[in-house]
Amino acid sequence: MTQKTLFCFRQDLRLTDNPSFYAACQNGPVMAIYILDDITPQSFKMGGASRWWLHHSLSMLEKQLDYQLNFYQGRSQDIILGLLEEQKFDAIYWNRCYEPWRMAHDADTKAKILKRGVDCKSFNGSLLWEPMDVVKSDGTPYKVFTPFYRNGCLKARLPRHPLEKPAKVDLIKDNNNSTELKDLNLLDPIKWYSSMEPHWTIGEEGAQARLKTFLDSGLQNYKEGRDFPAKNHVSRLSPHLHFGEISPHQVWSAIQAITIEGTLSLTDIDHFRSELGWREFSYSLLYHFPDLPRQNFQKKFDAFSWQTNSELLRAWQRGKTGYPIVDAGMRELWQTGYMHNRVRMITGSFLVKNLLLHWHHGEDWFWDCLVDADLASNSASWQWIAGSGADAAPYFRIFNPVTQGEKFDPQGMYTRKFVPELAQLPDRYLFKPWEAPESILKTAGVVLGETYPKPIVDLKKSRMTALEAFSLLSRGAS
Repeated sequence: MTQKTLFCFRQDLRLTDNPSFYAACQNGPVMAIYILDDITPQSFKMGGASRWWLHHSLSMLEKQLDYQLNFYQGRSQDIILGLLEEQKFDAIYWNRCYEPWRMAHDADTKAKILKRGVDCKSFNGSLLWEPMDVVKSDGTPYKVFTPFYRNGCLKARLPRHPLEKPAKVDLIKDNNNSTELKDLNLLDPIKWYSSMEPHWTIGEEGAQARLKTFLDSGLQNYKEGRDFPAKNHVSRLSPHLHFGEISPHQVWSAIQAITIEGTLSLTDIDHFRSELGWREFSYSLLYHFPDLPRQNFQKKFDAFSWQTNSELLRAWQRGKTGYPIVDAGMRELWQTGYMHNRVRMITGSFLVKNLLLHWHHGEDWFWDCLVDADLASNSASWQWIAGSGADAAPYFRIFNPVTQGEKFDPQGMYTRKFVPELAQLPDRYLFKPWEAPESILKTAGVVLGETYPKPIVDLKKSRMTALEAFSLLSRGAS
């Protein structure tokens, strides 16, 4: 029987392998909507870089839908219930999201919809395995990644095969609504984001192209190559996955096809799959422990005495710490909306363990600056690097930015790209310019404290201070 369906796009901005949209289109005419809700998420509303990406992603989706996508702005529940009042819908469909505020919103909204006699269905469009399904034999959630992935995920059902784009799409335009994409004001009038634009092809088509490029030229030697920021061995799919321009099922299926072909190393393939598993693990943690974004997973860290120093924080944010690999990472973040994963660990460790600044500061800055800002991944990763999270890096693991730079950027290609004022320094001194003789600094055009900052902290002293602080915390917990 034909039914008229209201479909809500959210973090699923694609037409292929979109289970909720596919199901809606099978039943008859669909009114497709996108609601920009900055009210319900409260402190977790999107940051600036995410809003820039969202604008362009919606623009591409709108074109795919022949400009039949309807835009709204305000409290999501109010708009949905208002549309149900104004127009006769038989059903409303959406794909599930797992942020705590969204889950509370969806449960309450669904109950009110069902009371009105309207069918309401949600689907899984963003995870390979749903977090409520992957638990230990006693029903409790996993807190360690390896058993979560190896025992919980890989021994569960296989990820489903991706869906095709609906063969027939009968879209309805809301003629009573005049809101256009530009009215959402997602783009800041001050075009600070202009430096990010050359680095990305946003939208479903761009996501598929990005996946193909990675499979063709980045997946081989992935396990080792992914640690070197100057090499092309990271997928850069994270923003496409977050906004749902591509689904993890599409990525998994493409990897499976390559596995069957047998053209690439199983070691590289399995390692990349495990990175998809880390994404699933982060979502599982957020689902089962909804306080993860702001509360220490390990409660003993509640007693930790973080420092407060706005000057140190600002130097870190601006990429002016005096440690070149750290500064390169922070400048890559600002210029591109992205940071290489190895460098994320280096910059994060420097913030919380050398500067002893709360991981919240890093979480908040990344939330505003990353185009792949994702509540589950961002909070789980910052707690991991701080040592306070589930299956976290131990407190005594403090990344040395000098040795990390020398090991993972040995020719300095990455660092020189983002810290050009040091480009003429020899490799020997690139990651420790304060040790370079004055004659070499002069030849390279470097004046420490003027053209490039002196180190804002002493590595050895700050490391000892951090170890002492963490050891006191450990003793206090025993």
